[in-house]
Amino acid sequence: MIWLKMLIGALVVLVIQLFAQSRFFYLAALAPLFPTFTLISHFIVGTQRSAADLRVALLFSILGVIPHLIYTFIVFFSINYIGLYKALAVGCVGWLMAAAILVLAWQHWQAVA
Repeated sequence: MIWLKMLIGALVVLVIQLFAQSRFFYLAALAPLFPTFTLISHFIVGTQRSAADLRVALLFSILGVIPHLIYTFIVFFSINYIGLYKALAVGCVGWLMAAAILVLAWQHWQAVA
């Protein structure tokens, strides 16, 4: 099973590279958003845990879009001012901060509920 996961990941990277070199370069930004790893994650949780646990994982996946949006907005608005590498780095820091806040808030909400 692990080889299949690695193969899928490698194929996604290949698709991204091919799109980036084509006239449809913007599709390179869409390719990693295909739920390849999400499908694997939900399959594993769905086969090893209860349906209720899968629903919790699905809800957390929905909220997990927030850190990605924060990363994307940071890079989009900062790239013209600080350059590519710094914008990507600052975007990653923003993602890490948003993800940490999400996890802490989720844990607090789970403890209260």
